[in-house]
Amino acid sequence: MSSATLKFPLDADTIRRELGDLATAFEVEVAAECPSTNSALVDATPPDSGRTHVLVAECQTAGRGRRGRQWQSWPGGSLTFSTLWRFQPGAPVPAGLSLAAGLAVVLALEKLGVQGLQLKWPNDVLINGEKLAGILVELVPGRGRTPAAVVGIGVNLALPPGATIPDQPAVTDLSSHLPLLADRNVLLAHLLRELHTLFETYATAGFGALREAWQQRNAFADLPVRITGDDRRIEGLCAGVDDDGALLVRTTAGVVRVLTGEVSLRAAP
Repeated sequence: MSSATLKFPLDADTIRRELGDLATAFEVEVAAECPSTNSALVDATPPDSGRTHVLVAECQTAGRGRRGRQWQSWPGGSLTFSTLWRFQPGAPVPAGLSLAAGLAVVLALEKLGVQGLQLKWPNDVLINGEKLAGILVELVPGRGRTPAAVVGIGVNLALPPGATIPDQPAVTDLSSHLPLLADRNVLLAHLLRELHTLFETYATAGFGALREAWQQRNAFADLPVRITGDDRRIEGLCAGVDDDGALLVRTTAGVVRVLTGEVSLRAAP
């Protein structure tokens, strides 16, 4: 494991300083250890302070991924955090939010010099086909309050030797693609800035405004794919995504829209 990942501990003041003019837009909390940053914000949603709440953990012991899977992380070798975003009534919160978050991660990393970044619908960030980061979006029940969503992000920084991730035979980390890893506080600030920009666009114009940028990084563009789950199986060519974030698959019977995230997308033989 690269010592660069361990050199700088996570620090809320440093993160706020790196956020610069956006520091007042976020309320940052650093936890030494947390079972799941997503669960912490969903189960004990903080009151609305007018800021976006951020919970980042040095060590996450029971991280969760999509479809009930466990998200593997390693102290110092991963960046795991969750953010609580509140939207105005009528904003397109559910559909496309994980895609917007994935695009934000890619744009932030591209600015740091990472090449070969791709997006896999609906919630994975890849580098040349290998998984680098995952995203989990969970809606917070409204009950008359402002609509809100918890967006959890996990990024592999430096995988320990021999690390394996269930259901993910091809994984990678940032240390394999950058000559020098950035301080995690700096990296988190970059990610938060990009999330802030894209979520503002998403809230006002929907995913349609971000669709083309997502399409340009689609890992399966025009490739044969197989969709399984929800008691169905779909095979065809990946035709990209719709304005609401739905996956489009071109089959022999026509174009099929897949909107639910409780399915698995894989390359078809």
